[in-house]
This record gives sequence, C-alpha cells and structure tokens, in this order.
Amino acid sequence: MAPRITTLTTDFGQGSPYVAQMKAVLLSMNRQLTIVDLSHAVAPQDVLGGAIVLGETYPYFPAGTIHIAVVDPGVGTPRSIVAAALDDHVFFAPDNGLLTLVQQRCRAPRFVRLENRAFWRGTVSRTFHGRDIMAPAAAHLSLGVALDELGSPLERPVQLEIPQADRQKQRIQGNVLSIDSFGNLISNIEADLLPNDVPEDRLRIQCGTARIDGLVTSYGTRQAGTLVALVGSSNRLEIALVDGSAAAALKTTVGVEVIIDWPL
Repeated sequence: MAPRITTLTTDFGQGSPYVAQMKAVLLSMNRQLTIVDLSHAVAPQDVLGGAIVLGETYPYFPAGTIHIAVVDPGVGTPRSIVAAALDDHVFFAPDNGLLTLVQQRCRAPRFVRLENRAFWRGTVSRTFHGRDIMAPAAAHLSLGVALDELGSPLERPVQLEIPQADRQKQRIQGNVLSIDSFGNLISNIEADLLPNDVPEDRLRIQCGTARIDGLVTSYGTRQAGTLVALVGSSNRLEIALVDGSAAAALKTTVGVEVIIDWPL
C-alpha cells in the first residue's frame, strides 16, 4: 500500500494538544502517512466555516487523499459519524453538514456510517470522537480496509443550507459568506454572476454601510487604507481594506448583505 496523504481540519486552534493526539493515533497505526494540517483555525463550532474550508481546499490535493474533519458541536449525541467517498477523495467527519460543499461537487457520493468498532480505538471518549473513532478508522482505510467494511450505507447525509446569491436585472444580492485571516470579507457572489457587458468601474458595491465604486484587479492597486472590491482567489467577490482588515474597519460579520448594482 502506497503512503497516503491525510489532512486534518478542526476548530481546535493552532498548537492544540488535541491535534497532536489525533496525529499520534494516525502515525502509531501507519507511519507512512503524510499528515497535512489543512486548518485548525475554524471558529469554534462553526460547521459552515469548516464546510467552506474543506470545499475550497480539497480539490488541490491529489486523488486518493484522506481528509479528516472535526468541527463537531454534537459530539457525544446520537448524530452519526461518516466516511464518504467523494470526488476520488475519502472524508471522515460528523454527519452535521460539514461535507456539504464537497458533496455538491461530487456526481456519485457514497457515504457509510462508522459503526464497526473493530476499527475504532479500544477506549472511546464521549467527547473526542476525532481521536478515538475517525483517526483510527482513517488509518485502517489507509492500510487497505475497504470503505464498506467501516459500516453500513447512509443514504441521506445532513446538508447545510448554504446562502446563495441572487441576480435580478441590474442588481445582485448576496451575503458575506466567510472572513479570512486578513479580515477580507468573502461573499457568496461568484464571478460568473457579474455582468460581462458592463465595465467593472461602473459597478457599485454596497456592504453594510460602506459603498465602493468599481472593482480592482488586486489589493495593491490602491493606497493603504482604501476599501476595495475584487474577485479573489476563491472566484468570489470580496471586500478588502488595503493593508488592513475590512472586517475590523466595517465591524462586519458573516451574513451581512452585499449588493452590487449598475446603472443603465
């Protein structure tokens, strides 16, 4: 069995001993694993935030990568834990919507509940299923155990309702979907919603109480302290403050309305 790349996404925080414990379980079972910290900076219990991180990052990893995601407000409750074959990757996560964006990209998703205790740790904490169930099950899979051996099929996994932007005539209405580590406000307005027959300098962007006229191509095209709008690396419209934090300057949170309009 070739070495497998395994990513970890959690809301545990950077430097958390919980992350180290999950790595220890994985490596104690398969020392050939290459473990990549996808992110441990998901806000505590922010399932949507974790879903966005996974959905936007996993496509850059090679096929066959194993992803373990632990953002789990319901740990210890009857909610299921799943393993899922999605888009030539395998994911381990609580069944709470964390895999929503990944599943939306996938044509033939296959989910199983992690039910076979033979592939868990011998002692299972009620509050740390990432270490005691997901990590050992993922390690077993990396060693050749088939997905179907881990449990029974799950037909209807939980999915989040992801806010969608809406375009009508000369107006697009969306929301701030996430805020990155620079304080940039990333909206749910994807680039293909923007008009292709209107110059970008004629677009008017409203985010909360702030108004921006026109789009820029990159952050550095304006002076420090200037509020700008642009299509970022996620291919979505974002609001940024050059050399600063738009989130802090505008006192903005996820969910704030973003409106784009343009005069005829």
